Amino acid sequence: MSKETIQIPLLPLRGLLVFPSMVLHLDVGRDKSVAALEKAMMDDQRIFLAAQKKVSLDDPEPKDIYNIGTLATVKQMLKLPNGTIRVLVEGLHRGEIQQFLDSDDEFMVEIKAMDDIHGEKHEEEALMRSLLGQFKQYTKLSRKITQETYETVEDIEEPSRLADIISSHLTLKVKDKQEVLELVNVTERIKHLIKIISNEKKVLDLEKKIGQRVKTSMEKTQKEYYLREQLKAIQKELGERDGKSSEVEQLREKIEESDMPEHIMEVALKELGRYEKVPQSSAESSVIRNYLDWLIVLPWTKKTQDTIKINRAEKILNEDHYGLEKVKERILEYLAVQKLTNTIKGPILCLVGPPGVGKTSLAKSIARSIDRNFVRISLGGVRDEAEIRGHRRTYIGAMPGRIVQGMKKAGTINPVFLLDEIDKMSNDFRGDPSSAMLEVLDPEQNSTFSDHFIEENYDLSNVLFIATANNVNSIPGPLLDRMELISIAGYTEVEKLHIAKQHLFPKQLKENGLSKGTMQIREGALLKLIRTYTREAGVRSLERQLAKLCRKAAKIIISKDKEKVVVTEKSIEDLLGKPVYSYGLMELEDQVGAATGLAYTSAGGDILSIEVSHYPGKGKLTLTGQLGDVMQESAQAAFSYVRSRTNEFNIESNFYEKYDIHIHVPAGATPKDGPSAGITIATALVSSLTGRAIKKEVGMTGEITLRGRVLPIGGLKEKSLSAHRAGLTTLIIPEENEKDIENIPESVRNELTFIPVNHLDQVLKHALVEEKNESNKS
Repeated sequence: MSKETIQIPLLPLRGLLVFPSMVLHLDVGRDKSVAALEKAMMDDQRIFLAAQKKVSLDDPEPKDIYNIGTLATVKQMLKLPNGTIRVLVEGLHRGEIQQFLDSDDEFMVEIKAMDDIHGEKHEEEALMRSLLGQFKQYTKLSRKITQETYETVEDIEEPSRLADIISSHLTLKVKDKQEVLELVNVTERIKHLIKIISNEKKVLDLEKKIGQRVKTSMEKTQKEYYLREQLKAIQKELGERDGKSSEVEQLREKIEESDMPEHIMEVALKELGRYEKVPQSSAESSVIRNYLDWLIVLPWTKKTQDTIKINRAEKILNEDHYGLEKVKERILEYLAVQKLTNTIKGPILCLVGPPGVGKTSLAKSIARSIDRNFVRISLGGVRDEAEIRGHRRTYIGAMPGRIVQGMKKAGTINPVFLLDEIDKMSNDFRGDPSSAMLEVLDPEQNSTFSDHFIEENYDLSNVLFIATANNVNSIPGPLLDRMELISIAGYTEVEKLHIAKQHLFPKQLKENGLSKGTMQIREGALLKLIRTYTREAGVRSLERQLAKLCRKAAKIIISKDKEKVVVTEKSIEDLLGKPVYSYGLMELEDQVGAATGLAYTSAGGDILSIEVSHYPGKGKLTLTGQLGDVMQESAQAAFSYVRSRTNEFNIESNFYEKYDIHIHVPAGATPKDGPSAGITIATALVSSLTGRAIKKEVGMTGEITLRGRVLPIGGLKEKSLSAHRAGLTTLIIPEENEKDIENIPESVRNELTFIPVNHLDQVLKHALVEEKNESNKS
């Protein structure tokens, strides 16, 4: 055979290798490979086959292909429907790539043929016999090679061809087959093959022993059981300990080292005994294991040492929160009592207020002030009792309830446990979670709290529970009875200004990579931001707007290469756009038939404009603006009262037969309800029918009776804050609510004039503009 080099197309092979004298079908789909085939068919139908080093490569480089391969002849080519080409190739002889030739469409290589190197004739013959003997034994053990395969190779007399054909039938990795292909010395090649087959025989023999050992204790349908028994047999063959017994011992050690009480440990050890006997393939095995893991990981006696120092707690509360003086005072009183009594039993605190006023962060501050772990669970949307008490272990995927999960997260038996959004719980056919919470929050019962999954009593008496809610009316009565309410109203403008300066703005500067040296905001701009870009009781939206300002400033500093950005009252509109809200929502002038009421919502207080108009008709009363049942009843009561007092109000006595009345509350897409709009509706009605205007600076709230009496309302503090934000100066309130004025922040109280009333006549006297001329009848 000539030793000259030849230029020939290359076909890289993935996951297989072709030996000389081997005939094989190949599927070719890659563009370069197809081009190489077409090039070969145009020439002399010869192509060079070399394996890739990595199967995963779709577009291999020369460095990714083995240098030694097989020169082959393409016998057949067939295009398949999916676009690939199936070819039949026959290996001719070994060859070595000398160099890769430049070609864009296919791989072209220059190769040199590699001749076999033969050894001593008698030695080769002896090695051939040994190889055939080893291969015969291998075929008996292997299920993949049949007796017919052995018979086809038995008659081969050429040592090199015999070694190559046997190599092609072995289930070896491409890397191992490549080692055989690269052995040009026939004697060494046969020796290497004998060694490989000997190792393969040992592995097959061991597999057979494992299979026989497993077969006696296996049912045909239990595939998982079969695999686990195989693992046991392997471990036994390797001299390792049985897997499950080792696991049981580890669990026993964990149980004995845990802090669980003696009676709980007895339960755990009993369950461990059951776990040891139950087959690992059984579904019950995983249930018991999960239960034991929970018993081990739960804190049973571990607690943190309380450090209740009132001065330190006060300092931390003041650091974290501005304002909220009465709330802080109540928390400090609570901690002082705990310090004196050395017990946590007492009322469960419930922080009530609109979103963004700092309820959750107050609970975190309490935990920090007494050095306790803090854990929070959200109860919003919980409607399944099992969420609180857990699922019974008979159910698939059973888990403990949120309370026990929270205790695991806390890691101690005395954390500060925040029950967030306790007013958002609901109930359905799966039970009432608020009923399950009764035991959790009762100091007399929660020392023996029962979770359906754990099944043993768990002590919650050392936990300091704090709940948060937006709306007290949504909390069931029995649950509310177990908690002491601490109301957190919205912040005043002055408080928001301080919070923004001391907390929010420095925080956003840090988060956005800025500093006081690179960005400043003037107080006037901050006040404009509070008044015209946010409308909320809390400060969440304010923080978002400050973050937006910081991002804008960061962009200016980077894009325009400025050293410092100063936000002023004028420049804030360039950064944030036109104001979203108009500051001071009170009417610009006195209006006829339009009164300003005050509302209490879950987001704090708000003002409510109520409009009344009348026009010729037949006495029809129309109510619009998405009013709830209670508010519609208030409108009916106000209408009836005005009808009964037509003479006193100087209104035509038969107005209800001549005119249609339309009462409308703007923001029609928002549902509204409550009795406190009674006097506002009555005042607007009288104003419309008499033509007397209502003072623009007056806001009012109060429930009305058919006799004109004004009854007390709730949420005066929140309503006053909203009136102050809107620019009102005078508030008409029920006389019985006079005692609540002292709860209103002093800065707001000093700027508002409160007029307590007990009858609608007093309301009209203060709300309506004095008549200058003779009264104008409708």
